[in-house]
Amino acid sequence: MEEIQVGRISDFFAKPVVAGVELHGTVKTGDLIRIKGATTDLEFVLASMQIEHMPVAEAKEGDLIGIKVPDRVRVGDHVYKVIE
Repeated sequence: MEEIQVGRISDFFAKPVVAGVELHGTVKTGDLIRIKGATTDLEFVLASMQIEHMPVAEAKEGDLIGIKVPDRVRVGDHVYKVIE
């Protein structure tokens, strides 16, 4: 499986477990996402995302999105889209 870097974590909120992502590529709901950092390695299907508190199905380079994550992530972690 190939991984394409699509963004970086810019914020993290523990309750609810949500991360802010600065995008450098395009993502859609249903994409397989991997977040990797010094102590982070998560892989999950992107179920939903928001731009300025409004749900969206697709986001592009330059957007700042909020996504629900399964566990803690850290500012600066890299976000990848997994291509099968």
